[in-house]
Amino acid sequence: MDNKLYVGGLPYSVTEQRLREIFSACGTVKFARVISDKWTGRSRGFGFVEMGSAAEAQSAIQALHGSVLEGRTLVVDEARPRRPFVGEAQKRFGERQGMGVKSEKQVADSPGKRPILKEDPPSCLAGKTR
Repeated sequence: MDNKLYVGGLPYSVTEQRLREIFSACGTVKFARVISDKWTGRSRGFGFVEMGSAAEAQSAIQALHGSVLEGRTLVVDEARPRRPFVGEAQKRFGERQGMGVKSEKQVADSPGKRPILKEDPPSCLAGKTR
């Protein structure tokens, strides 16, 4: 088990100092951080705490998970590793082929799409010229 804990359900008024005080009852607190909105500076209602050892972290989970602080129920669990950031465009479109042009293989593999064949005009246009 890792020493880093996720703490959810925090009241918006909780500061990093208060978070440190709450968890210090369960052991040594290496750091405590309340996550805040980058534009407003207001707490987002969750944070992270790193305890001195895995045993202290487990003790904090058992003691504080489900407890009530200022009318809100705390969620205390082992923190998961951060996922790499993926930009919004990359989520929607995947890897870019450069300038938004799809390769012939991508077009052929697209569900419900047929590649346009330049040498075969649609039958309704056959023989018509401008």
